[in-house]
Amino acid sequence: MSHAASPFIVAIPARYGSTRLSAKPLRQIDGVPMVVRVAQRALQAGASQVVVAVDDQRVADALIGLGVDICMTRSDHASGSDRLAECAAHYGWADDAIVVNLQGDEPFAPASGIRAVAQALTGDDAPMATLATPIVDAAELFDPNVVKLVRGVDGRALYFSRAPLPWARDAFAIDRHALPSGPPFLRHIGIYAYRAGFLARYAGLPRTPLEQIESLEQLRVLEHGHAIVVSLTPEPFPPGIDTLADLERAEQWLRTRH
Repeated sequence: MSHAASPFIVAIPARYGSTRLSAKPLRQIDGVPMVVRVAQRALQAGASQVVVAVDDQRVADALIGLGVDICMTRSDHASGSDRLAECAAHYGWADDAIVVNLQGDEPFAPASGIRAVAQALTGDDAPMATLATPIVDAAELFDPNVVKLVRGVDGRALYFSRAPLPWARDAFAIDRHALPSGPPFLRHIGIYAYRAGFLARYAGLPRTPLEQIESLEQLRVLEHGHAIVVSLTPEPFPPGIDTLADLERAEQWLRTRH
């Protein structure tokens, strides 16, 4: 990490209930609760403060002694960013403080990626930043579960979509099973950094048509005219944990690394 790196906060929304995986933050991965692994990644990234935004005392108890702050939040928040807005108000973070939203189901998020999304905001006056990684496989580009994005020459996001972006008209007219070289096909990685003053504004933005059509919350920001700067991740992000099958894959992945 550069000596000139700006300080940043990592906030981890960790909701106890999950429709696909009950008691998700407390699910064990190789004997360690998932939320503990996520908090450890944030600490490794060198955050000036690590806050876990919880809505259940059982999750708070699992984090005792780890050296992180625990913020008990309401259980009825619609999204993780709403939960973090409550944290920002609770701690009184300065409007220009950089807050990284690290999802509570990303136990293997690389520390370098957490730093990279924070640093993306230091060189830009956008209120929000995120990460992307190159797509190298046509199946990935055409998979609606993979979120794609395009960005301008200034590095700011132009659009996010589940559809293939950009559409290589001439190449795809001939063959859709191989990616043409040249176009910047990018996969979105769902980690965000915000300026703390924007969190409350973001939480108050009305839902928008494109956000609802694509089911992508970040489109609300673009539709309301706010900028999102996009950096390339310095190393891969292993998949997050949404299902029991994901948990089993995570266990296997860890075993191969021991």
